[in-house]
Formats: sequence, structure tokens, C-alpha cells
Amino acid sequence: MAYTVGQVAKVAGVTVRTLHHYDEIGLLSPSGRTSAGYRRYDDADLQRLQLVLYYRELGFPLEEITAIIDDPAADPAAHLRRQHELLTGRVKRLQEMVTAIEFAMEASKLNIQLTPEERFEVFGDFKPEQYEAEAEQRWGGTDAYRESNRRASSYGKEDWLRIKAENEDWGRRIVALMASGAPADGPEAMELAEEHRQIISRWFYECSYEVQTGLADMYMADERFTAYFEKIAPGLAVYLNEAIHANAISRA
Repeated sequence: MAYTVGQVAKVAGVTVRTLHHYDEIGLLSPSGRTSAGYRRYDDADLQRLQLVLYYRELGFPLEEITAIIDDPAADPAAHLRRQHELLTGRVKRLQEMVTAIEFAMEASKLNIQLTPEERFEVFGDFKPEQYEAEAEQRWGGTDAYRESNRRASSYGKEDWLRIKAENEDWGRRIVALMASGAPADGPEAMELAEEHRQIISRWFYECSYEVQTGLADMYMADERFTAYFEKIAPGLAVYLNEAIHANAISRA
């Protein structure tokens, strides 16, 4: 059976831009094309895509995925065992870090020293205090929570407006880049992913690449975050997730 690029993207949960990029670098080229030149994928292509996405989920760079899939001498089992050991050892620490950053990124900050008028100017109808009890119950014992709380309590109105402006400017630029068709693992997208990490570190909590990729995965796993990014631009949650992972791999 033959599938269009749009059908494959929908079934696999990736963007059409990602599939185009995989074709361009030879990672996943469709088995056929229509007379008009449109890509047509068959069942074997979908099986290969499943392998590609599986290795991407485990953190392998695209070049290494190509080698694993295409080289009959490659030992994918050894790669998987090594990756499994690394992931298993990081799970507990990542869970604590990610949940703490979830608190920070939702702007659910305790001790925000603003008047009601200033709060409305900065946050609009969003009320950070609605999340305070949940945040303290779940993450109150973590260093990240304490650091976010400490920093937030020192910020005044101008600080929060600057944070808001920085995030809005960054958001406009990544949406424009995605709309231009630039691949999520291209240099421009990775640069914006790096800027995303630096904004978190500068204002809220020291965000390592390991922590940032955990945050990126949360954008896909937590429907609240997925809905937030999808409201900004359809496909943004997936695009940002891929860009963050690509940047972390590139700079590791």
C-alpha cells in the first residue's frame, strides 16, 4: 500500500518537514513518487521510520541511526543495552528535575511580590497562586523548587515584564522558523533551542541539557503543555521537542 507524506506524518506523529529532512539526508527516502513528483511511501518505508523514531527516542543522533539501520555489521543490541543503562541510572534524578522545571515554566512561583494591578499587567487572567499548593506538595523538597522560589521572590514588576517579553520574542521567532520549513534538527532551530535553555537558566533554574531534554519530553507527555504550544502554533510542541533533543546531542 502507498502512503502520502501527509498520511505518514499523521500516523507517525511527526511533521511533514521532518520527513522531508529525513529524505534529504538519506535517512528515510520514499520508495516511489507520483508522476507529479510527490513522495509515496510503502509499508517497508513505514517500518524503517518506526526504527528511526525508536532510536531518536533513545537519543541517538541521525548519523548514527543511519549507520545502525544500514550497516549489516552494526550491533544495535549493544547500542540499546548501553543506552538502557544510561537511562535507567538517570530516571530518578530526571524525574525530580523535570517536575521542578514544570513548576518554573508554568510560572507557578511562590512569593511573587506584585500588587494585584501589577499581577494582571504581567500575567493577565493567569493566577500563579492556583498552582502553589500542588507545586509545594509535589516538588517542595527539591533544590530546583527552592531555587525557583528564591529567584521568583526577588523579582519585581519590571523583572517579570522582561521575562514575559523575552519569552514572547523567542516564541515569535521559533514559530516563524517552523513556518519557513526549516528542519527541527537544523542549525537555526537548534540555536533557538539553546536560547530556550539559557532563558530558563537565567531566570529560574540551572537548566542542563539533560534537564532540558526531559522538559522537552514533558511537552509531549503532559497534555497541558502540548495544548499550550499547539495553541500558539499547530505542531510547535513536536518541533520544539525535536529541536531541543537535536541541540543537546549536538552540544554533548
